[in-house]
Amino acid sequence: MTKTSTIILMNEVGVMGGQQSSEQALGERLQSARKAAGLTQQQLCQKSGLSYSTLAKIERGAIKAPSVFTIQSIAGVLGMTLGELMGESIGSSDSSTVKYRSKSGIRFVYFDINGCLVRFFHRAFTRLAEDSGVSADLIETAFWHYNDAVCRGDMSLEAFNTAVATDIGIANLDWKSYYLEAIDPILEMHELVTWAAKYYKVGLLSNIMPGFIDEMISHGLLPDEPYTAVIDSSQVGYIKPEANIYEIAQALTGCEPEEVLFVDDSRTNLVAGQRFGWRVLWFDDYHPEESATRVRSSLELDIPDVA
Repeated sequence: MTKTSTIILMNEVGVMGGQQSSEQALGERLQSARKAAGLTQQQLCQKSGLSYSTLAKIERGAIKAPSVFTIQSIAGVLGMTLGELMGESIGSSDSSTVKYRSKSGIRFVYFDINGCLVRFFHRAFTRLAEDSGVSADLIETAFWHYNDAVCRGDMSLEAFNTAVATDIGIANLDWKSYYLEAIDPILEMHELVTWAAKYYKVGLLSNIMPGFIDEMISHGLLPDEPYTAVIDSSQVGYIKPEANIYEIAQALTGCEPEEVLFVDDSRTNLVAGQRFGWRVLWFDDYHPEESATRVRSSLELDIPDVA
């Protein structure tokens, strides 16, 4: 079982043995907080812009995995943080552990995955072309046509496989298998993430297909660390560089924007992070050792005797 947790999924615990599901626990916290604030359901709906039926269902625990934006808007009206309202269930088990601050003021580090923690998956296109006899350029055209939709969660992985297979004229496709076989861990960055997790809150912020992050960790392709937050685009419904995904990521840091460092191989994604006041560093996967050294230098600790 991995240590990661995606911020929009609240796994059911069940009601056997008197245990509540996480949806029921959220509903009870919400109801208690609303009453403590002296608000009726109708008043909270008016202030947060929610429909009455949505709020009532959340309080009953009838909505599985309600949108993080919905919960965040409610929390704002009630004067709570997102983590407080969700019972801190969105982070890792050690999310309350005291962490340090760098000399430059950084307390939280978000890492991109593709092109940053693993080498990009271009080899998957070549391997699929060899296996199928279809030209690599046709495969890439079909892939990129649907990639944003599946990474945003608008399309299931199964539907993606079917659509790409149809477009390139093959019987079936298992893209996850091709992807996992094609990527290699960038060891310099894995070592850096392991080191950073000892002293800072760390998280993953990635445009990724459903279920890939847990698979990558189980295969040893990503560091298995106690991430404070894992922002999986297919779960939150937005992709970088869309503003909403950064809003979600910022809400889960527990830090001020200027205390967040974002490491990514896309300058477009980094610019979007800068708009939120984040510090950013570009990762060059052609020179991983040099890039990892730059990131580590920016995280020089503001405490004595810690390298």
